[in-house]
Amino acid sequence: MTDVAGTPILEAPVAEGSKDQTMVLNMGPQHPSTHGVLRLVLEIDGEIVNRLYPEIGYLHTGIEKTCEAKFYQQVVPLTDRIDYLSPMHNNLCYCLAVEKLLELPIPDKAQWIRVLLSELTRLNSHLVWLGTHAMDIGALTVFLYTFREREDILRIFEHVSGQRMMTSYFRIGGLAMEPPIDFFDRVKAFIKTFPEKIDEYSNLLTGNPIFVNRLQNVGHLSAEDAIALGVTGPPLRASGVDFDLRRDMPYSSYEKFQFDVPVSNRCDVWGRYQVRLEEMRQSVRIINQALAGMPEGPVKADAPKIVLPDREKMKTQMESLIHHFKIVTEGFAVPAGEVYQGIESSRGQMGYYIVSDGTAKPYRVHMRNPSFASLQALETMCQGRMLADVVAVIGSIDVVLGEIDR
Repeated sequence: MTDVAGTPILEAPVAEGSKDQTMVLNMGPQHPSTHGVLRLVLEIDGEIVNRLYPEIGYLHTGIEKTCEAKFYQQVVPLTDRIDYLSPMHNNLCYCLAVEKLLELPIPDKAQWIRVLLSELTRLNSHLVWLGTHAMDIGALTVFLYTFREREDILRIFEHVSGQRMMTSYFRIGGLAMEPPIDFFDRVKAFIKTFPEKIDEYSNLLTGNPIFVNRLQNVGHLSAEDAIALGVTGPPLRASGVDFDLRRDMPYSSYEKFQFDVPVSNRCDVWGRYQVRLEEMRQSVRIINQALAGMPEGPVKADAPKIVLPDREKMKTQMESLIHHFKIVTEGFAVPAGEVYQGIESSRGQMGYYIVSDGTAKPYRVHMRNPSFASLQALETMCQGRMLADVVAVIGSIDVVLGEIDR
């Protein structure tokens, strides 16, 4: 079948013998719950979902191929765009992968600040998930409350990096610069009041009978199916699998922090809601530990041919000026080899696979993003459910399409 211009039209896969009783319904990309760039082709029997086919391909960023044309340090700003709700997670994962190839040790203070900002990023992302998920269900007030606290986090990001969303604050070899003097005080002030806000969200939603009925026993995903489909993060832990890269394969000094990994055996949308709500409390716990035990020292590695020098040194030291010129114009060579680095992002396991041919530009960059695997589990979670449940299930997997259509 083609449209008036002769372009082939995608038809949903339909079970044999079922065409007479079912209809095909396009949901999105303009539907509020699809958040703009996702179309779902649904085969429904009455209001029951028989089949579901996610149609992706609206962003066309080509970001992995673009990385191969840039110097290693020029890729960092591109990684922000993969997941605009977790830019620092992407910065961190890419930098860790390149640093592993370089065998470059990172100062303790830089690692702890990376942990602190990574957990603030998790809060930022979970707040957007909670607000939009509740709004999809019909609870608009929570959306306004969560964006109130998210604004405080974005102001902290802007204070430390100069940008609210596309921060690019993590660099290969450490951080872009020393945080401002009052940075830690601002984080302390926010984190002191934030636990009360989590209780406020819970009071509004957890006992709300409409919200509970829309979430409980909806979107079932067993532990076996979750593992087989490659699902990670909160959806995996809500299916009863106790796995978190921060604890099980620690990176960037996470092994020095005490925190619990929330797990639920409910395997439904309600379980995913409970896991993420508890994860926000655990992030607060990690941030408090980072604030209390922040090490002293530099925030950049001692590698003058890889890390850009401070501007003050460039004014007084000719050698620093030369290093700056060569890094900016020629980049720095990375030893030939290949590496994979995974981290626990807000949505699950994020990974960067990099192949180096020994030059200043990566030969190949491939990103493993959690939203891609979670989206392919959507059909399993929606089959046999009511059409209205699809909205609740989409919100529960918390996809960001920038991760999917790369």
